[in-house]
Amino acid sequence: MQTDFYDNFKLGILGGGQLGRMLIQQAINYNIHISILDPDKNAPCKDIANNFIVGSLNDYDTVYAFGKQVNMLTIEIEHVNVEALRKLEEEGIPVFPQPSILKMIQDKGLQKQFYSENNIPTPEYYLIESKSDILKHANKFPFFQKLRKGGYDGKGVVKLSDSTKLNDAFDAPSVLEKIINFKKEISVIVARNQQGEIKTFPSVECDFNPEANLVEFLFSPASHNVEVEEKAQEIAHNIAKKLGIVGLLAVEMFITQNDEVLVNEIAPRPHNSGHQTIEGNYTSQYEQHLRAILDLPLGNTEIISPSVMINLLGEKGYDGNAQYQGLEEVLKIKGAHVHLYGKKTTKPFRKMGHVTVVDEHIHLAKSKAILIKNTLKVIA
Repeated sequence: MQTDFYDNFKLGILGGGQLGRMLIQQAINYNIHISILDPDKNAPCKDIANNFIVGSLNDYDTVYAFGKQVNMLTIEIEHVNVEALRKLEEEGIPVFPQPSILKMIQDKGLQKQFYSENNIPTPEYYLIESKSDILKHANKFPFFQKLRKGGYDGKGVVKLSDSTKLNDAFDAPSVLEKIINFKKEISVIVARNQQGEIKTFPSVECDFNPEANLVEFLFSPASHNVEVEEKAQEIAHNIAKKLGIVGLLAVEMFITQNDEVLVNEIAPRPHNSGHQTIEGNYTSQYEQHLRAILDLPLGNTEIISPSVMINLLGEKGYDGNAQYQGLEEVLKIKGAHVHLYGKKTTKPFRKMGHVTVVDEHIHLAKSKAILIKNTLKVIA
């Protein structure tokens, strides 16, 4: 990529949510003109994009027309019309991550086959076409059933502990994934630019809200041994290299009781598990994504300071215009960095923002994070 990208260069982003919002905040530092396409007229990016267009991300004509107005396309959500992106790519518009990669990642079954074909460790799985196929694997319970297409943020996933739970199952093409007795879940974010330079971020540890099946806390660095970290880094690097991806890739992994590292899923974009990099690492995931797609040298991924990220989720029992209870108290906490996503309305477990706490010691950052979780509430 020539370094004159800042001169009238227009970057189009498919999706205008919080990931796009934070990507714009970084792009401003590079003088990049940002156009956004999103179906929601009140999306978080609407007031800060140079150009904001309301339209479907899955409609061929809408995505194609949007792409013809920019110099390069990227995404903040992978559920987009790949055929339109392929046509734009054929006509000389760079699209990163590449449409062929997006098509594979959109289908969890193709993802699993990619792991198998490339000797990437992943939990045992079976591909099925309908609910009736589940009984063919009745001796393998318990499973997670994951819809092959369309699942997002815990949606499209159901736990099937035994055959009595079949009424809860999806009657659609799915992946049956053996439930792993893992001791923790981690994520490694990796970036690759057009020249093939690859850099990984140190892994983070994910702590989930069991009711919402969403990440509630992230701990950086993750608390495992050097051997596990080396395995995780190697796996993430290998996936990026095998895919040939240009851009950012989040690799979510399980660590088993025996310290095996197994890939759960991948996401070809900035990711919830990288928010803490804004304050906690020398280069944020958002800057790294821009560096990668613009074919610039990748930034230093080392940790500046231990950090904990808390997702701000809408409180149960509240649905309406968002109010942030306890915000002033949180702003008094040393090392606390508040990010609100500009969403006007809240509902139970909706991602409304996050707070990153940095401290010299991870245990102190964790105690502050717990205090923040108990203080800052998103209500209506």
